[in-house]
Amino acid sequence: MRNALLFTVGVCILSASAMAWTTAQQARVVSTAPTSIDEVLVAVRADLQGERSDIMAKNLTLTSEQAAKFWPLFETYQKEQNVIMDEQLKGIQRFIETFDTLDDATALGLAHAHLDRDARMSALRQKWLAEFQKALNTKLAVRVMQIDRRLSLAHQVMFSSKIPLAH
Repeated sequence: MRNALLFTVGVCILSASAMAWTTAQQARVVSTAPTSIDEVLVAVRADLQGERSDIMAKNLTLTSEQAAKFWPLFETYQKEQNVIMDEQLKGIQRFIETFDTLDDATALGLAHAHLDRDARMSALRQKWLAEFQKALNTKLAVRVMQIDRRLSLAHQVMFSSKIPLAH
């Protein structure tokens, strides 16, 4: 059962960034594929963040002055998101590893981890909305948060739909 779950989540994670991965692979030669779960997580996160930046760029019209201020901020914002995303993906991995022997404490831990992730991501967005307002006008800063939140929700639905419900 655990191997099937690992495979399912692995497929989910990899399919989440399939288009970005394909584009990236066409643009560069990769000597080896990721071999550990940590390497897979790093690769998936990089693809998701790259996809996010691309979508953001396509949906924002920035002056050169705004772009010079915004993109370094957005990169820092993504680094802070990475910490939360990595913890979430590792939590999913732990859930899968213990799925067959899931006890109440572990199940409750999973629920608290999801709620904590949501709260931390919300707090991060609130912090960065103010930062983006300094570099952009308010409407553009709000647009950044709307796009980022929509992408995050889509990824969360995709990830969570592939994880079996606790039994």
